[in-house]
Amino acid sequence: MTEERTRLGRRGEDMAAEYLSASGWPILERNWRCREGEADIIAYDPTADALVVVEVKTRSGTGYGMPLDAITYAKARRLRHLAVIYARQRAGRSVRLRVDAIGFVLRPGRPAEMIHARGIEER
Repeated sequence: MTEERTRLGRRGEDMAAEYLSASGWPILERNWRCREGEADIIAYDPTADALVVVEVKTRSGTGYGMPLDAITYAKARRLRHLAVIYARQRAGRSVRLRVDAIGFVLRPGRPAEMIHARGIEER
Protein backbone atom coordinates (compact mmCIF):
# COMPACT_ATOMS: atom_id res chain seq x y z
CA MET A 1 0.00 0.00 0.00
CA THR A 2 1.35 3.41 -0.90
CA GLU A 3 2.01 6.03 1.73
CA GLU A 4 -0.73 8.23 0.24
CA ARG A 5 -3.33 5.44 0.50
CA THR A 6 -2.21 4.71 4.06
CA ARG A 7 -2.68 8.40 4.98
CA LEU A 8 -6.10 8.48 3.31
CA GLY A 9 -7.18 5.35 5.19
CA ARG A 10 -5.93 6.73 8.52
CA ARG A 11 -7.78 10.00 7.91
CA GLY A 12 -11.01 8.10 7.26
CA GLU A 13 -10.58 6.02 10.42
CA ASP A 14 -9.93 9.18 12.46
CA MET A 15 -13.06 10.83 11.01
CA ALA A 16 -15.13 7.71 11.69
CA ALA A 17 -13.93 7.55 15.30
CA GLU A 18 -14.77 11.24 15.78
CA TYR A 19 -18.23 10.74 14.26
CA LEU A 20 -18.99 7.71 16.46
CA SER A 21 -17.72 9.46 19.60
CA ALA A 22 -19.83 12.53 18.81
CA SER A 23 -22.82 10.16 18.43
CA GLY A 24 -22.26 8.95 21.99
CA TRP A 25 -20.55 5.66 21.12
CA PRO A 26 -17.56 4.79 23.30
CA ILE A 27 -14.61 3.66 21.17
CA LEU A 28 -13.29 0.45 22.74
CA GLU A 29 -10.47 -0.32 20.30
CA ARG A 30 -8.86 1.00 17.14
CA ASN A 31 -7.00 -1.29 14.75
CA TRP A 32 -7.60 -4.29 17.01
CA ARG A 33 -5.74 -7.36 15.80
CA CYS A 34 -5.90 -11.03 16.52
CA ARG A 35 -4.69 -14.11 14.66
CA GLU A 36 -7.82 -14.11 12.46
CA GLY A 37 -7.60 -10.50 11.27
CA GLU A 38 -8.01 -6.82 12.11
CA ALA A 39 -10.95 -4.61 12.98
CA ASP A 40 -10.65 -0.90 12.19
CA ILE A 41 -12.85 0.22 15.10
CA ILE A 42 -14.66 -1.60 17.86
CA ALA A 43 -17.27 0.54 19.57
CA TYR A 44 -20.33 0.24 21.76
CA ASP A 45 -23.71 1.45 20.47
CA PRO A 46 -25.59 2.32 23.67
CA THR A 47 -28.99 2.73 22.00
CA ALA A 48 -28.84 -0.84 20.67
CA ASP A 49 -26.80 -2.27 23.58
CA ALA A 50 -24.48 -3.71 20.93
CA LEU A 51 -20.80 -4.30 20.49
CA VAL A 52 -20.08 -3.05 16.97
CA VAL A 53 -17.15 -3.84 14.72
CA VAL A 54 -16.86 -0.96 12.26
CA GLU A 55 -15.12 -1.35 8.91
CA VAL A 56 -13.99 1.98 7.47
CA LYS A 57 -13.43 2.47 3.74
CA THR A 58 -12.10 5.74 2.36
CA ARG A 59 -11.62 6.78 -1.25
CA SER A 60 -10.47 9.92 -2.98
CA GLY A 61 -13.08 9.54 -5.71
CA THR A 62 -15.70 7.19 -7.10
CA GLY A 63 -13.94 6.03 -10.26
CA TYR A 64 -13.79 2.52 -8.82
CA GLY A 65 -17.22 2.70 -7.18
CA MET A 66 -18.41 3.85 -3.79
CA PRO A 67 -16.27 2.98 -0.77
CA LEU A 68 -18.69 0.44 0.71
CA ASP A 69 -18.81 -1.45 -2.60
CA ALA A 70 -15.43 -2.89 -1.57
CA ILE A 71 -16.96 -4.83 1.34
CA THR A 72 -17.80 -8.31 0.14
CA TYR A 73 -20.06 -10.82 1.83
CA ALA A 74 -16.95 -12.80 2.81
CA LYS A 75 -15.37 -9.69 4.37
CA ALA A 76 -18.55 -8.97 6.37
CA ARG A 77 -18.52 -12.58 7.64
CA ARG A 78 -14.87 -12.28 8.69
CA LEU A 79 -15.68 -9.07 10.56
CA ARG A 80 -18.56 -10.85 12.29
CA HIS A 81 -16.14 -13.59 13.33
CA LEU A 82 -13.79 -10.93 14.77
CA ALA A 83 -16.71 -9.49 16.76
CA VAL A 84 -17.37 -12.91 18.28
CA ILE A 85 -13.70 -13.34 19.18
CA TYR A 86 -13.50 -9.87 20.72
CA ALA A 87 -16.70 -10.38 22.72
CA ARG A 88 -15.45 -13.70 24.10
CA GLN A 89 -12.12 -12.18 25.10
CA ARG A 90 -13.18 -8.78 26.39
CA ALA A 91 -16.89 -8.21 26.81
CA GLY A 92 -17.32 -10.34 29.91
CA ARG A 93 -21.05 -10.71 29.34
CA SER A 94 -23.40 -11.73 26.59
CA VAL A 95 -23.90 -8.79 24.26
CA ARG A 96 -25.55 -8.19 20.94
CA LEU A 97 -23.00 -8.12 18.13
CA ARG A 98 -23.17 -6.09 14.94
CA VAL A 99 -20.95 -5.16 12.02
CA ASP A 100 -21.30 -1.67 10.58
CA ALA A 101 -19.46 0.02 7.73
CA ILE A 102 -18.59 3.67 7.33
CA GLY A 103 -17.50 4.97 3.96
CA PHE A 104 -15.94 8.30 3.06
CA VAL A 105 -15.25 9.98 -0.24
CA LEU A 106 -12.66 12.71 0.33
CA ARG A 107 -12.16 14.94 -2.68
CA PRO A 108 -9.82 17.94 -2.50
CA GLY A 109 -11.67 21.20 -1.98
CA ARG A 110 -15.04 19.54 -1.37
CA PRO A 111 -16.87 18.50 1.80
CA ALA A 112 -16.39 14.89 2.84
CA GLU A 113 -19.16 12.51 1.81
CA MET A 114 -20.01 9.89 4.44
CA ILE A 115 -22.33 6.93 4.69
CA HIS A 116 -22.88 4.80 7.80
CA ALA A 117 -24.39 1.41 6.99
CA ARG A 118 -25.62 -0.31 10.14
CA GLY A 119 -25.98 -4.05 10.51
CA ILE A 120 -24.24 -5.29 7.39
CA GLU A 121 -23.75 -8.55 9.32
CA GLU A 122 -25.90 -8.93 12.42
CA ARG A 123 -27.22 -11.62 14.73
